[in-house]
Amino acid sequence: MEWIGVADGVATQDAGGRTMEPDAPPDSPLALRAHRTNLVNIPAATLCGEAYNDEPRRLRIGATRSEHAALFEALDESPDALTASDVFQRYMAELFGVNPDFSGAEGPDGKRRFRASYLRLLKGWMFDSNRAEGAVLKGWVESRFGLLPTFHGEPIRRFASDAWTAYGEQKQSTRFHNNNIHLQLDLLYEFCQWTIRRGWPDAPMPNWASHIRLYRGVNDFEEHHILARPDRRTAVLRLNNLCSFSIDRDIAGQFGDYILDAWVPLPKVVFFRDILPRYPFQGEGEYLVIGGDYRVGVSLL
Repeated sequence: MEWIGVADGVATQDAGGRTMEPDAPPDSPLALRAHRTNLVNIPAATLCGEAYNDEPRRLRIGATRSEHAALFEALDESPDALTASDVFQRYMAELFGVNPDFSGAEGPDGKRRFRASYLRLLKGWMFDSNRAEGAVLKGWVESRFGLLPTFHGEPIRRFASDAWTAYGEQKQSTRFHNNNIHLQLDLLYEFCQWTIRRGWPDAPMPNWASHIRLYRGVNDFEEHHILARPDRRTAVLRLNNLCSFSIDRDIAGQFGDYILDAWVPLPKVVFFRDILPRYPFQGEGEYLVIGGDYRVGVSLL
C-alpha cells in the first residue's frame, strides 16, 4: 500500500484517496480506520459520524442535478408521484437504454443486449445484498460518499485480505459495472431526494421532516461493529456503508430476533419502494440507507 499523506508519522491517505483514522484498533473493521474522498458536499469523516445524523445537511452528488436539469424541470411539473416515476423511468430509458421490463437494449440486428441498470441492481440487492449487485451498490456508496463497507459476505477488516479482494472483484464485475452505472445510481439518489422533498400527500414523510424512523432485524452483530453499548436497550453501531431497513417493525422482525430501531436522516436514504410504485420489489417497506455510526434502540421480538 502506497501512502501519500502523512500526519505525525501516521499514514492518513493512500493513492486511491482513502484516509486513515489512526485511533481505531487494528482488528476493527476497515471502515473504522479508513475512508475515501467523496463527491458530495460533506467530508466522509463527518458524514459517517453520529453528529451528522443528529443534525443532517442535504447532500448533493457533484453537478448531477444541474447536468440533468431537463429531468428535474419535468419532474417539477408532475402532478402526482406516479407521473413523476414515469417521467424518471422514461428519462433513464432514453439516456441509458434501460427498459422498465429489465430487458436489454435492442441492437442493429434486432436482438436485445444485456445492459447494466439500476433496476437490475435493486432487484439483485433485495434477493441477496452480498452478491455482485450488492458489491456494485456498495462500491457506488464508496465512490460517491466515501464510506467503505464493513461487510460483504464476511467482515472486511484489512485491504490485504480475501474479503476485500472478493468485494473488489465483484464491484468491478463487467456484467453489472457498465453502461455508466454510477451515473444511473447518482440520478436514482437525486430522484429519491427530490421525491422526499416534494411532499406528496401519501408520502411516508412530510417534506419538512429531517428523519424517518426505520427498523432492521438482525440475528447477530457480525455485519455491524458495536462502538458503544450505553445500556441494554441502546447501542452505537458502525453500520455497513449501505444497508436495508424497513418502515414496518413486524416486517423487520422476519429477518432477525433483534430489532434495531433508528432515526435515519433523510439525506441518507438512497431508495425506497414508493419512488417506483409500479415495481413491487421484494422486501415490502424496504429502505436502502447509507451507513456510518448510528445510535439505535435494540429490542428482542
